[in-house]
This record gives sequence, C-alpha cells and structure tokens, in this order.
Amino acid sequence: MNAVSNRLLKDFRLRSTPSRQEILHLFLKKEYALSHGDIEKEISNALDRVTVYRTLKTFLDKGLIHKVLDDEGSLKYALCNDACTATGHHHNHVHFKCTHCGQTNCLNVEIPPVKLPKGYKAKELNLLIQGVCESCSA
Repeated sequence: MNAVSNRLLKDFRLRSTPSRQEILHLFLKKEYALSHGDIEKEISNALDRVTVYRTLKTFLDKGLIHKVLDDEGSLKYALCNDACTATGHHHNHVHFKCTHCGQTNCLNVEIPPVKLPKGYKAKELNLLIQGVCESCSA
C-alpha cells in the first residue's frame, strides 16, 4: 500500500510525509467517505487535529480528495477519480448514504444535467441519495 500512496503523492506533486502517508493509506483502505472525526479515530495519536486539517486541505487543493456532504450537513472526504487535478474537481457523481450503517459512498453514477434559471451559474453539484447499501441489504 505504501507504493500506491507514494505514487499518488508523486502524481499529485505532493511531498511524502508520514502524516500524508498515514491519512492517504486510510483513504485507500476504506471504501467510503471519511469525516475528520473518522480519520482521527483511525490514525496514530502522533498526528494532532491541526495536522489532519492541513493534510485534508492540501489533498483537497491538489485534487486528490473531494468533499462529500451528508444529510446532517457533516463534511466528509473521499478519494477523487482520475479526472481531478489541482485546477479543479471534474466529476459530478452521486453519493449514497446508508441509513442502516451510516456510511457514505461515491457511486459511479453521473448526476443528470440540471438547467438553472437565467442568471444562475452552478459552481458545484452535490446529489445525496439515502437508502440501504448493498452490504446492509444482504
């Protein structure tokens, strides 16, 4: 997994540090979006809250992760697809929150085009669907 995270950091022109390695490894290990609190619970105590925030901000700015809003207004983060770069996030996909386990996943389902009224300009699209995920419905 270190080879994958090292390659990703290099691809996104980020210096490899222990904190970046650990947080990126966590994203690679989990298949669902993570909140700041989720990350703090999983990582070593050597990383403080500020380091986690700075690492997440750097990953966001470079296009490595994207924001995921859930129904409670909580901010979560997930790895981006290949289309994202430091110049912007270039994906508009659906997020799914399971009402049973609480996990939020990125789905490979594109958000349909939305025609806005004259004078409105979309900057970002978010679509959250709630229901029961594949794991919980089995």
